[in-house]
Amino acid sequence: MSKVMVVTDSTANLTPALLDGNPILVMPLQLIWGHRIYRDGIDISPKDFYVDLEKATIMPTTSQTTPEEFKRAYAELIEKGYDILSIHISSKLSGTLDSAIQAKRAFPNARIELVDSLSTSMAMGFQVMAAARLAANGGTLQECQAVAEKAKEQTGVYFAVNTLEYLRRGGRIGGAAAFLGTALKLKPLLELRDGQIEAVERVRTLSKTLDRLLDLVEAKVAQSEGPVRLCAIHGNSLDEANQLLDKAVNRFGSTLVAESLIADISPVIGTHAGPGALGLAWMIGM
Repeated sequence: MSKVMVVTDSTANLTPALLDGNPILVMPLQLIWGHRIYRDGIDISPKDFYVDLEKATIMPTTSQTTPEEFKRAYAELIEKGYDILSIHISSKLSGTLDSAIQAKRAFPNARIELVDSLSTSMAMGFQVMAAARLAANGGTLQECQAVAEKAKEQTGVYFAVNTLEYLRRGGRIGGAAAFLGTALKLKPLLELRDGQIEAVERVRTLSKTLDRLLDLVEAKVAQSEGPVRLCAIHGNSLDEANQLLDKAVNRFGSTLVAESLIADISPVIGTHAGPGALGLAWMIGM
C-alpha cells in the first residue's frame, strides 16, 4: 500500500505542534518587500512582520508558490514512494492551486490529487489536518481526498479587521467592498464564503465583534451533533485571540469542543488582512 503525503501551503497557518509527526509538507508563498523576497513563515516571523508593517513606508506584496517549486517537491515525494494529496488556498484568492495543477502535468504517471480548499488560514488547516490524520493511520489517497472534500463542507472562518485598506490594496477585498467608506470606528466583520471574502456586518466595538463572531459560529455548530474544532487566528493580537478562544470554549462547552487552538496569521495573509486582524476558524462534525 502506498503512503500518502499531504502537501499544503503556508497560508494554512499550521502550528509546529500540528505539523509534528504528521505527513504534511508546507510550501511557502512569497512576501515581496522592497528589494527583498521572504519565504512565508520561514524567512520572516509573524511577530517581526507585523511590527515592521505598522511602521513601513513601502507596503509588501505577495506571490504564489511557483510551478517549479511544486515540481521539485512532488519529484522528491514521488521518489520516496508517496502518493500526493495537495490542498491549497482558495483559487479565488491566489494562483497557488494553478501552480500545483501545472506541476502535476509534469508527472502523468504519478498518483497526485488536488483539492481547492476554497478557504485559507486554519479553516484550510483543519481540512489539511483531517486528511493528514487519516494518512498517518494508513488511509489511501482516495480516502484522504474524500475526507478533505468532506471537511471543506464543514469548515469556515469569520474575522474582523481594523481597516479594509490592506484588502483593498491587495485586490482581495471581494464583497467586503460594500463596507468601504464607512465610519472608521466600525469594525468590518467578514467571512470566507465560497472561496472569497464577503461582508457580514459592521460592529462598533471589539467586545461586540467577539460576541457576534461567536453567535455566527454557534449557528454553524447547531447544524451538527458532532464535535467542534476551533482556532482563534490573529495578526499580532494574541491577548484578543486568547479572549475570543476562552469565550468560545465557555460557550460551547468542553465536552463539545474537541480541539481549541491559537494560530498566528502568516505574513502573506497578514499583508492583506493587516495588523490587528482577529478571527475564529471552525470545523464541525469531524
